[in-house]
Amino acid sequence: MILQGLITGPFQGNCFIAGCERTRETLVVDPGDDGEDILALLERHQLTVKLIACTHAHIDHIGAVQPLREVTQAPLAMHRDAYATSGGQSRFAAAMMGRMPQPVTEPEQFIDEDDELAVGDLLFQVLYCPGHAPGHLCFHGEGVVFTGDVLFQSSIGRFDLPGGDGRLLLRNIRDKLLVLPDETLVLPGHGPTTTIGQEKQQNPFILYPRSVMGIDPD
Repeated sequence: MILQGLITGPFQGNCFIAGCERTRETLVVDPGDDGEDILALLERHQLTVKLIACTHAHIDHIGAVQPLREVTQAPLAMHRDAYATSGGQSRFAAAMMGRMPQPVTEPEQFIDEDDELAVGDLLFQVLYCPGHAPGHLCFHGEGVVFTGDVLFQSSIGRFDLPGGDGRLLLRNIRDKLLVLPDETLVLPGHGPTTTIGQEKQQNPFILYPRSVMGIDPD
């Protein structure tokens, strides 16, 4: 697998590119901003976008979706609940980006738990993990998991935004992510990469949720 990451925009969001070495077909995950830089990275590695997939619809994860679709003609995949919230981006977000991004038109694929994303020889399973945002998904396969804003290095996603639920977030981390092999590489929506095993051992939100968050998982 050809795996590349790019930090985009003022929110410092991670956009990831997962390409098949044989076919050069590529999955682009969470193109949040800086579409020209994403396209340049794809061209540098001679990759063709087969699919764009978004973990959720916060502006720092979808800001470059529409221009990328227009240039590559690649289909977009996201959860139906995520798309339903994609149009309600705040003036603050637009001010941070310096512009109001193009609205995202309806995805070609609505995806949910246990669906699969196939790109060349690569295969990723869709995991339904709301709690940070409505319709939040993670994508697991090929030894990695794209976690969006669910799980970070030594942290988890915030749950005080509309549609957030701390207990639900913790439950999904426990039931959907921590059951993956310890060596699974965690590719989060912000910040450095980590592994499932490292987060089991060191993440205070997972180890001590009552102390750190003031809540208990179900």
